[in-house]
Amino acid sequence: MLAASLIPSALFAQSIKELNINQAIELGIANSKNLKLSQNKIDQAVAQLEVVKDNALPSANANFMYNHAEIPTTTFTLPGGGSSIQLPRRADAFIGTAAVQELVYGGGKLKYAKESTKLLADVARLDADKSKEEITYAIINTYYNLYKVEQSRKVIDQNLESIAAQIKQAQRFFEQGIVTKNDVLRFQLQQANVTLTQLDIESNRKIINYNLDILLGLPEDTEVKIADPNAGLKTAGSLGEYITEAMVNRQELKQLDVQNKVADYNIKTIKANTLPTVGVGANLYYINPSGNFIPPANQYLMPVTLGATVSWNIASLWTNRNKVSEAKIQQSEITIQKDILSDNVKTDINKNFQNYQVAMNKIQVLETSIAQAIENDKLLASKYKNNVASVTDRIDAETLLYQAKINLEIAKADAGLAYYTLLKSTGKITQ
Repeated sequence: MLAASLIPSALFAQSIKELNINQAIELGIANSKNLKLSQNKIDQAVAQLEVVKDNALPSANANFMYNHAEIPTTTFTLPGGGSSIQLPRRADAFIGTAAVQELVYGGGKLKYAKESTKLLADVARLDADKSKEEITYAIINTYYNLYKVEQSRKVIDQNLESIAAQIKQAQRFFEQGIVTKNDVLRFQLQQANVTLTQLDIESNRKIINYNLDILLGLPEDTEVKIADPNAGLKTAGSLGEYITEAMVNRQELKQLDVQNKVADYNIKTIKANTLPTVGVGANLYYINPSGNFIPPANQYLMPVTLGATVSWNIASLWTNRNKVSEAKIQQSEITIQKDILSDNVKTDINKNFQNYQVAMNKIQVLETSIAQAIENDKLLASKYKNNVASVTDRIDAETLLYQAKINLEIAKADAGLAYYTLLKSTGKITQ
């Protein structure tokens, strides 16, 4: 019976997994479906590069043909009373050809195509890096949200313990006739209000925990036990340092640099259309009119020809000019886009840097306010015991203290998240 009673709890027990923030990031990246999709795009770009390389290989083809002819008229007389030619009633022939062609010079178009495709593969890799950054930040953001509700819950639990002690004290004072029944009721009402807050926090914790499970690829009933994510954070540097790092590391800026190189190769490819092309080839012919698959000696022909071709579309000298101008305009658009993005990156970093500074300053202010709230709470507790302060004053002092504690924990988490937000804007969050 004991074993049977334990089975349901064993079946529905929630699994628990302890993770610090770095472990959570590693797990989320390993299980990310978006990164798997990004890797597939990289594989496609690499496969396309191999296809372009194959275009540089020589082309070859071969065919073999059998013909059978029925000839109803076997005598053919040349016009003008000439001699007659006697034809067979039927004839068979085997004809085969084989050819190999190689482009020796095509204006460099194959080279430019290969280099452009390499750069497009680099763009796909940068896209994957950008996705990795976004996933990393999403995990960090969710982890910090879970940390905030966990810390708030701890403070609420402490608050409820304190209120329970206050209720016991108020009941003793009531029994001794020191306070009225209203004091006890006020503390009980405070306890009910804080309990409602506790229920809201627990509901938010479950929602955030579920979202984190999805991000990390964990079973949806896993309860994640987290550590302080601010442990080991580096001290922030100067605004200029972060801007310099962003100009070097931001994936979007790197992508525009690569796209600019692609546009340059596109211009070269268009210009190459005005150049002549040179190709060489070899052809093998097999002609067997004997009708036998294996012909008798000296009754078949097998000539081999070697040749070279030079072709030049002269009209491209004047028809290609506007295409080059169009390609140059497209390249200049990429340069302008990079300038605009660089300005946006600078303003983004400045905003995140200032937000981080404000978040750090809030911690200092809140630490001071907590010290003041502790002194105020002690003072009101003493006054209440001596029946000098009202129950309202006592409750207000305690509420201010625990609210200040919650605000401090949230401010610490916000400061840590602000640091990672600043790091993300430099393109170094995955490092």
